[in-house]
Amino acid sequence: MGKSVIFTQLSGTYAVSSNYPGTTVDYLKSTVKKNGSWFELIDAPGTYALLADAEAERIAEKLIEEGDVIVNVVDATNLERNLYLTFELLEKRKPMILVLNMWDEAKKRGVEIDLKALEEALGVPTIPVVATTGEGIKELLQALEQARVPHLVPQDHEKRWEEIGNLIEKVQFFSYRKTGWVDLLYRATISPVGGLFIGIGVLLGSFFLVRLIGEGIINYVFGPLFDWLYLPLLEGIDQFLSFSPFLQNILIGQKIEGAISLEESLGVLSTGVYIPLGVVLPYILAFYLVLGLLEDVGYLPRLAVLLDGVFHRFGLHGYAIVPTLLGLGCNVPGVLATRVLESEIERFIVATLISVAVPCAAQQALIVGVLGDFGIGPVILVYFILFLVWLTVALILKRAVPGYRPALVIEIPPYRLPYPRAVISKLWMRARGFLREALPIVFLGVLGVNLLYTTQVFSVLAEKIGPSLSQWLGLPGEAILVLFLGFLRKDLAMGLLLPLGLSIKQLVIASVMLAMFFPCVATFVIILRELGGKRLLQATGIMVTLALLVGGLLNIILPGF
Repeated sequence: MGKSVIFTQLSGTYAVSSNYPGTTVDYLKSTVKKNGSWFELIDAPGTYALLADAEAERIAEKLIEEGDVIVNVVDATNLERNLYLTFELLEKRKPMILVLNMWDEAKKRGVEIDLKALEEALGVPTIPVVATTGEGIKELLQALEQARVPHLVPQDHEKRWEEIGNLIEKVQFFSYRKTGWVDLLYRATISPVGGLFIGIGVLLGSFFLVRLIGEGIINYVFGPLFDWLYLPLLEGIDQFLSFSPFLQNILIGQKIEGAISLEESLGVLSTGVYIPLGVVLPYILAFYLVLGLLEDVGYLPRLAVLLDGVFHRFGLHGYAIVPTLLGLGCNVPGVLATRVLESEIERFIVATLISVAVPCAAQQALIVGVLGDFGIGPVILVYFILFLVWLTVALILKRAVPGYRPALVIEIPPYRLPYPRAVISKLWMRARGFLREALPIVFLGVLGVNLLYTTQVFSVLAEKIGPSLSQWLGLPGEAILVLFLGFLRKDLAMGLLLPLGLSIKQLVIASVMLAMFFPCVATFVIILRELGGKRLLQATGIMVTLALLVGGLLNIILPGF
């Protein structure tokens, strides 16, 4: 509990996020110098036991095996439960330090721990700390050189809890403490009724806060910077490359009404730079800021527990709400956020659900803008259809996709004020990880789509498949071409529906189709990066099949209006 905050306190902001080889599991590493000796610090994925099936927990055990010194961070307010993992680590017979975090919270709860007795029983240095304030961090840093191989050898697993109980009786005591308003809040946020209303409020507030911050960054920071500084630079490069139309097309892209369009030109230096930096990154920053605050305040685990029963009906656990919520801002960080899920199966299902039935903020704005002139009814209808699609696809994938789906096992922390340095550090590392991983992929994706567009592949496909699709979906040929262009940018494709003079029924069908059809190129390449080519093909097959099926059914069952 709190190991990442302790890691931040020890390492500062100089940390590198890495993937364990052959996996998508993240861990942080940094270096710290003490008395002339350099220590490499590794923040392994959190776990409650070493004998676990989840990938992150298996990686944690491998990192422990590879390390020289174990810094075992436990929650001082829940010592008995945390000692199970501690006893497993004792069996490793490696130099270890036991860190009792949340020492201040334990005192508030009337929990008293005899540090000397605990240290003597285990045979390793025992350091009380308060990670959020830095209390005890200096002592922990000094103790890195004093780590010892434990002398306590745990008995067999059948007697493990009995042995833990005997130790607890010797080192832990309780004193009376009055119930306060915070205790009432603890219970309210995980109760079936009160917790549901609080959860809805937090989700809605988080969503609008992410929108507010993300759009603010785009409108008042990144947008002006691109318009005032980067666009003139591109125009200069475009003139310089006039000797080679091919290079102009690849690097700058197609001119839109005689000018470079950062969104539509599809050049590596225009759209390839603007989409990840000018459009996606602001939402990444906004979401990870809000996510970090919810994590550090202590609400996110409660939300996961609250929603776990609902999501389990669809083969997922409560943390699936995190990428789903983020996908409403932008699908790219939504897919990236599936890393909070423990199994590859869950990541695949949630990434597919996001791509199929979770429209991004930009597309939502266009849905409201295009259909809003006809009243709120058509807008609600589109969202209702997408919600039904989400439920249906989730149930189908639950039964159709075999694989391990771990139960939700998390520790619910107390509510605390967030530690600003930790929030900013996590925000920086997550944003840096996105830039490092996403930028090259988006560059390649934009380049590939640019070549397909230049060679008229999209137009040929639309011409070949268009007539049959037009009849099945009840849409004119021009609208079919717009659907194909939705692969480049869904929100722009929505805007292209306006001048086609479509009926309300046709606009509803086209809006649903654009939401369900291929994800935008940025999301497409991120799914490839996160899940691999096989899963991308499976997800694509699901998207295309369902989009065509739902579009045809809507054409049949919706009345003409």
